[in-house]
Amino acid sequence: MPEPLITIAIEPSGRVSARGADTLAATLLRRAGFTEINDWHGLRHRMPLASSTDERKAVAGYAAQMLRAARYRVDIAPQLDPDPPQAPTPTDPLGRYTVGRAVLDLTDQLNAATTAGQAADALDQVLDPADGVLIRLQEAMEAAAEKCNDFDEDGNSFELSDRFTAAAEQLTQIGHDLDSAAFDFRALKPASPTQQPQERSRQAQVAAYSGTAVTSAARATSPATRDTPAGGRQGAAAGSTTAQPGSQPTRRAR
Repeated sequence: MPEPLITIAIEPSGRVSARGADTLAATLLRRAGFTEINDWHGLRHRMPLASSTDERKAVAGYAAQMLRAARYRVDIAPQLDPDPPQAPTPTDPLGRYTVGRAVLDLTDQLNAATTAGQAADALDQVLDPADGVLIRLQEAMEAAAEKCNDFDEDGNSFELSDRFTAAAEQLTQIGHDLDSAAFDFRALKPASPTQQPQERSRQAQVAAYSGTAVTSAARATSPATRDTPAGGRQGAAAGSTTAQPGSQPTRRAR
């Protein structure tokens, strides 16, 4: 069954009025500062006409917060709502699951992080051992396990209670396993930008040296290169001799 709908709007006269209240909602509206009116226009709750803009926003916003906490659906004028609900998602068109949406926002923050510190800030919201999402979820499972016994008069809730207890224990173990994960994530650092050009320069030097070594080795073992004079002309064929000035002719052995 859907929750009752309370409408808080600004009338043409400038008054702020609320309609659709039942007994509980009427009590909350009066506590916030509304006055109950029941005339030929019907039952409604109104704020004094002399209220300032800030007063109207404060009173109407406070009333909306109390009504939402009591599981009422509240349709309030945007200019009066200090805490507008999150934009709907395909799986939550009414914006009811605000806690899940908050965790989704953390996931978006983690995906958008450009540094390890930014990612660690998002992870810390989940993993903080005192106030993180994980410890709060563990406490919710423990509370559910206890409430099973409170609401079950026939004693048939032991199996369901054990399931919630097991879930709480698993979350406790996950918390222990990820105890310092956010801190360790923050310590991750990319290569320094000043070191990257030096690394590329060193690699270029190694490549240049390797190329020079290969060329030198090829020239050292090439017969054509070895027999080529400095003037660039091809040397005499192997086995031929050229007389040098002042040299003695070689005598043939008898």
